[in-house]
Amino acid sequence: MKQSALQQRLAALKPNVLRGIRRGIEKESLRTLPAGTLARTPHPAALGSPLTHPRITTDFCEAQVEMVTGTHTSAETTLTELQHIHQEVYHALFDAGDERLWVASMPCSLPSDENIPIAVYGTSHIGRSKSIYRMGLAHRYGRRMQTISGIHYNWSLPGLGTAEYFALIRNFRRHAFVLLLLTGASPAVCSCFVQGKEHGLQPLGECMYLPWATSLRMGRLGYQSDAQSTLRISYNSLEKYAATQHEALTRPWPAYENIGLRSLGGDYNQLSCTLLQIENEFYSTIRPKRVIRPGERPLHALRERGVEYVEVRLIDLNPFADIGIDADTVRLIDLFLLHCLLSDSPPDSPEEIENINFNQQQTAARGRAPGVTLRRGGAVPGAARFAALGARAGCRARSRRQLPPVRCHARAAGARCPARPALEPGAAPAGSACRPCLY
Repeated sequence: MKQSALQQRLAALKPNVLRGIRRGIEKESLRTLPAGTLARTPHPAALGSPLTHPRITTDFCEAQVEMVTGTHTSAETTLTELQHIHQEVYHALFDAGDERLWVASMPCSLPSDENIPIAVYGTSHIGRSKSIYRMGLAHRYGRRMQTISGIHYNWSLPGLGTAEYFALIRNFRRHAFVLLLLTGASPAVCSCFVQGKEHGLQPLGECMYLPWATSLRMGRLGYQSDAQSTLRISYNSLEKYAATQHEALTRPWPAYENIGLRSLGGDYNQLSCTLLQIENEFYSTIRPKRVIRPGERPLHALRERGVEYVEVRLIDLNPFADIGIDADTVRLIDLFLLHCLLSDSPPDSPEEIENINFNQQQTAARGRAPGVTLRRGGAVPGAARFAALGARAGCRARSRRQLPPVRCHARAAGARCPARPALEPGAAPAGSACRPCLY
């Protein structure tokens, strides 16, 4: 039987190349109090300086711990290091008081926007720049949105060049809805997060949710920007990607000009009034990356030396995993990236970019709904089939780990479960459905 092009490319990959896959994890989590409210204490001194510590830092707000592993050639060693970093953080939190880490991607109960403390990095030039950048994010998008947490997965394969990485990225964006269906774990959020906003969510106790959502984090309530939606960044080549990024970094944006560079008191409101302050402000499910030199801009590093690895940014925290991600998920991402690398990857187009954005929003908000459709050229069905696959995969994974049944919050509240309407309201009996019920 004649092999397909994908099978031929897979057969050509030598075992030593596959064993050379390197992966690293960045994991964000909010520090909270036992009542589920945001901790407003400074970053624990026992964890060192967030500006210089190589493994433990902060993200947007002072209570948002970011744990960063090195790169490893196996899933097990990557997760072992992340576990050790977790233990170090928890020891420091235990010694300092009763704080703990929030397990979900969507945030805990939050104070008013102005009372969410922005991360502090000291008075050095680079430290001040990091804080001013975050102040700009607060003015542009609001502090609440920036408290959303997740997993960033860094991945490289020996011998790949820039063109191969961009081909992988194009396919990843085309098929990212599959990972959203299989790893999305944020269909609900504390009602305080959407207070004063138009949201379309439904009440569920003290929370709000969407019945068929997979990931509010990756939907319209998550990391989204009306200004950035005007960008049509092409991934057909490094040159085209860099050109559109450069435009966003240099083009003034009227709404951000209205904010002003400085406040009336002379303090900086943001780093610049352009559409993007820096490269990292661009929200995307995946990014081409290069380790930068001291004082170097990421875009300059890419232009000068090419792509070194990719950063996958759409993985929700798994609330059922001790450290937010498990080995099954790591292997799934590895397999998915290999498929994206080895499959044919035609150039993208403005029309396809629109379809990709539609598919992400559709999957994030309605990915598990029966009969939901996605777009590939015209509208085509398909998400429901992948949703069923995801449910079966989750069931098998939970069975292997022998986790206890998950309580259905809708039924516990006296309502019918939208996923299983035939079941009567009430707490799920022991030994009932083993797949995660996120209602």
